[in-house]
Amino acid sequence: MSLEIKVPPVGESITEVVLSRWIKNDGDVVEMDEVIAELESDKATFELTAEQAGTLKTIAAEGDTLAIGAVVCKIEDGGAAPAKADAPKAEEKAVVAEDKTAAPVAEKSGESYATGTPSPAASKILAEKGIDAGAVKGTGVDGRITKDDAVKAEAGKKTEVPKASAPVVAAAPAGSRGERREKMSPLRRTVAKRLVAVKNETAMLTTFNEVNMKPIMDLRGKYKDQFKEKFGVGLGFMSFFTKAVTEALKDFPAVNGRIEGEELVYNDFADISIAVSAPKGLVVPVIRNAESMTLAQIEKSVLELALKARDSKLTIEEMTGGTFTITNGGVFGSMMSTPIINAPQSAILGMHNIVERPVAEKGEVVIRPMMYVALSYDHRIIDGRESVGFLVRVKQLLEDPARLLLGI
Repeated sequence: MSLEIKVPPVGESITEVVLSRWIKNDGDVVEMDEVIAELESDKATFELTAEQAGTLKTIAAEGDTLAIGAVVCKIEDGGAAPAKADAPKAEEKAVVAEDKTAAPVAEKSGESYATGTPSPAASKILAEKGIDAGAVKGTGVDGRITKDDAVKAEAGKKTEVPKASAPVVAAAPAGSRGERREKMSPLRRTVAKRLVAVKNETAMLTTFNEVNMKPIMDLRGKYKDQFKEKFGVGLGFMSFFTKAVTEALKDFPAVNGRIEGEELVYNDFADISIAVSAPKGLVVPVIRNAESMTLAQIEKSVLELALKARDSKLTIEEMTGGTFTITNGGVFGSMMSTPIINAPQSAILGMHNIVERPVAEKGEVVIRPMMYVALSYDHRIIDGRESVGFLVRVKQLLEDPARLLLGI
């Protein structure tokens, strides 16, 4: 008896997912609740687990787009299946011992209906490039052509073209002229659509200022060791910026608001979204009620969310519902930029790299570590006076950190 494993519901607005990776292979023996695959939606990555113990029989291939409720694989009851799985291994060892030069791709002897048949993902790649499946040798089970086989065949075809055309072309360009195509992930497609929508649907402007980072750097340098010893987390710049933003939002509530239809919605709390560059794209996890948190609590939250983003473990709830966003392009060396609003929010603060520059203080030219900051905002809800006032307030709080403690 076999059990069908289907794509589970992962959110109200999610109708399809992509099978990004098989963790277990076809024919593997799996235990109940063991992770067998990863599914990727336009918002997060999810783990697919086995609903019973038995032998895995894959149906969908990596890269396939599956609707919610679609069958991903089957799990057959255990018994003879593990023994069958061992047979090809024993046979393969015998072949290797007899002839070390034998091809290691044949996992089963003889041919079957699957020999030379491409998977859906492989078939699409071959069709796009005009490569005949018969010209590709499959390395999958029973000689099936996998996605990796199709990609390699594509690459091989491109490298052969210059060699064949070399005698014909009078002056061949120097260097490689190869290209590759990759299907956009659901996350990348969603990010692309939202960014274009924000540019088209909001009256976005950006205002700039600069911050003397010396006071914060001095404070951080003086207490960072004691801070880490007491709280178990490093003292970075993000906690200071987050705290300064939450204080400034109290004075300029429109920056913390949004437009819903014909109404303006103002929030009396500050859920700060922190833009994080993850392996699969940009994600924006949220620190809830940051206005009531200490610097140590903010640092711990930032570290926890960043680690989850790196490991693709963020949940939809952790990336939904922010009221204001902070992004730090300075970690990549950006000196100045115009960040794009994270809809439906109305503003985003951009941090940049810290560079020592000459500035005038009390009639003298001195060298100070300076950072440009940028505030992009929706002019439909935020006026110029409020946007500039907000950014100046953030600058004041950062250049005089004592204000954060005194609330002035």
